[in-house]
Amino acid sequence: MCPSFRATQEEEHSTRGRAHLLWEMTRAEVIRDGWDSEEVKHSLDLCLACKGCKSDCPVAVDVATYKAEFLSHYYEGRLRPRSAYAFGNIDLWARLASNAPGLVNLATQLPFLSDIAKLVAGIPLERTIPAFAPRTFKNWFYSRPLRFDGQPVLLWADTFNNYFLPATAKAAVDVLESAGFRVVVPRANLCCGRPLYDFGMLDRAEELLLQILDELSPEIEAGVPIVGLEPSCVAVFRDELCNLFPHDERAQALSRQTFLLSEFLETHPKDFAFPRLERKAILHGHCHHKSIMKMTAEESVLRRMGVDFQSPAPGCCGMAGSFGFEHDKYEISTAIGELELLPAVRKAPADWLIIADGFSCREQIAQDTDRHALHLAEVLQMARDGTAARESAPYPESSRVRQSRAEVLASMKRAGMGLGALAVGGLMLWALTRKH
Repeated sequence: MCPSFRATQEEEHSTRGRAHLLWEMTRAEVIRDGWDSEEVKHSLDLCLACKGCKSDCPVAVDVATYKAEFLSHYYEGRLRPRSAYAFGNIDLWARLASNAPGLVNLATQLPFLSDIAKLVAGIPLERTIPAFAPRTFKNWFYSRPLRFDGQPVLLWADTFNNYFLPATAKAAVDVLESAGFRVVVPRANLCCGRPLYDFGMLDRAEELLLQILDELSPEIEAGVPIVGLEPSCVAVFRDELCNLFPHDERAQALSRQTFLLSEFLETHPKDFAFPRLERKAILHGHCHHKSIMKMTAEESVLRRMGVDFQSPAPGCCGMAGSFGFEHDKYEISTAIGELELLPAVRKAPADWLIIADGFSCREQIAQDTDRHALHLAEVLQMARDGTAARESAPYPESSRVRQSRAEVLASMKRAGMGLGALAVGGLMLWALTRKH
């Protein structure tokens, strides 16, 4: 059932209501202003683009795709809200921020400065802006000795796990190499463009996918498997890519060659021994994971590891990409989260794992509870290296969270000292010029 309908109980925010309004728009009898219809826009505004309707609805209505198409027409010749440019183009801003992450984090994490940053980006004050990692995953990957043995597998370094949560991608490298594979990471700056669809920015989304098809042509032709860590990115390759390029053989091949980590581990390694981890856990699937790829492989991997998991929240977390970061969506975002997921996480015993692969799901959990969710790659790494057996108070993920925060704070301190040195140098130069 549509998350926004569950929270509002208003017909216009249900799949049926939105589909009916779109139908009326095409008939041009009741709704006569077509792509400029404010009624249709208002109804689609609270669509989280979760794609749940595509799998749950008996007639497979894909309201997320309709929303992207509608907004692309609605905003022709119009300026979009500033949040659309901030979130839709997150790959550009993240790449820019990676040149001086400590400096950017000073502006987004410190009191007062962070409020200004939120105002500029259209983020509600109640939210915390995710901190940029001091070192990107790709920077780390290409600074280590490269491996030349084993079957190649391309690890998709998505924007979120490259710039914000590189520990997840590092864990995936560790797991894939332990399974005997040679991990390859594209050097080019590539992005699947997932956030663009939520704002109807389809022209740039298509350009990004064409760039991917061009850059990865050798791997596509060679049949190299591509492993994605962010479910929404994998969903783009499985769904939007084929819809936008139905007659491009490269697109169809890329879609077939793309796997989630769990799917890949279930089907490709010949003699991979899954590490054991006798733990209880709450498992939350990203909406696109549940709708497009299904949770079968994820659940199978956890069972083979010995993890005793529950999935008490079959619905959406409420963050839904950038939805929960938009200033006018905060209340509905948290209301959806409070339907199932957030209460379940708060009630979980302290020694239970919280497992969620989606970046937005992990952010919703981190910002509205005192827990932090782990990606499947990190759970596998914990089981492999024995960190799960060592004490990590008060929660299993606490040591990882502390390490990440310490690295961010250290980079902010370095940036602050650099700014201080520049300020002192500027004052000294000014004083010298005054004397002369």
